Amino acid sequence: MEDETGLNIIGPYGKWADSFNRNRIPSLSFRRPGFKNVNTWRKKAKQRLLERIEAPELGGIPKITVHKQYEYDGLHIEEITWQLPYGRPTEAILLKPANAKGKLPGILGFHDHGGNKYFGCHKITKVSDSQHPLMTEHQAKYYTGTAWANDLAKRGYAVLVSDAFTFGSRRVMIEDVPVRLRNGLKDGRPDDRESIAAYNTWAASQEPIMAKSLFCAGTTWPGVFFAEDKIALDILCSRPDVDANQIGCAGLSGGGLRTAFMAGIDPRIKCAINVGFTTTWSDFLLHKAFTHTWMAYVPILPNELDFPEIMGLRVPLPTLVLNDSEDQLYTLPEMQRAEAILTEIYKKAGAADRFKTSYYPGLHKFDKDMQVEAFEWFDRWLKA
Repeated sequence: MEDETGLNIIGPYGKWADSFNRNRIPSLSFRRPGFKNVNTWRKKAKQRLLERIEAPELGGIPKITVHKQYEYDGLHIEEITWQLPYGRPTEAILLKPANAKGKLPGILGFHDHGGNKYFGCHKITKVSDSQHPLMTEHQAKYYTGTAWANDLAKRGYAVLVSDAFTFGSRRVMIEDVPVRLRNGLKDGRPDDRESIAAYNTWAASQEPIMAKSLFCAGTTWPGVFFAEDKIALDILCSRPDVDANQIGCAGLSGGGLRTAFMAGIDPRIKCAINVGFTTTWSDFLLHKAFTHTWMAYVPILPNELDFPEIMGLRVPLPTLVLNDSEDQLYTLPEMQRAEAILTEIYKKAGAADRFKTSYYPGLHKFDKDMQVEAFEWFDRWLKA
């Protein structure tokens, strides 16, 4: 095997590009000695982050349509939708114990990317015995065969899982774009494996187009994610069966990305768990940008905050990071460097006991053992 030591994904330009921020602390990092007061720092840094992501204003809580209510596997389940100012209605699933009384702590469950944009909220839920076989396979691959949103709800939580921008009900349909961009494809049936696979391949090829177009519109993909997820948070907090003072969020991969921004920006998230999306900008720059979606990037921000410092904006609120030691989407040294950055932030803020990172063997996943630790973390901070 060829020795690739010292090589990087942009060849002779990697070392040069990495030198911009490798040996300096970003300008708005709480690690800088000039920042003493955490609240003063957070106000300044969060304002800059909001300016960089340029999240669109989506208005107040939209009208909620409840399409179905039923019980399954000990859970009360609601299939709901809401209409944003653009695109098709957002489909979502609300799960809570069937016998629940009073207000419950609430969780925003963020589904993964997984190279599968045909599906969204069904990746981490199960609402009947006749689950789509592709979702059975997806959960077997990433979640040890479990629908983790269901399992968390059974512990006494109201869990809301909605389709993210460009996923599931919010996906761009092939028929929505000009013929020249369709690659000869048509929107297929939901039971047609080949057409779903073809759609996902096509959707991946369209991500650069969406990212460029969002930049041209004066916004960013993380900004749109945050704006839409904030609506979901507003909806969850407005429910009479939810304790709006005890809200958490969690997700794997693309769900971890959404966790980083939501938990870093909105203080209503009292407890956050980021699974499989905590590394540094340098890791993306030198090693792993080619494995990742366009959804993660915010121009200019690396000069001001390293990637883990987005989530660090929530200090001293409790934060758990779960990593896989052999995760193919990151390098272990940069995951460890991200851990060190967050540890330093929490220690400086006098909240070292409210941050934890754990490593598990294996590739990119949120398996049963990781779920056990995650659920116990939620119980510790949202049920005390």
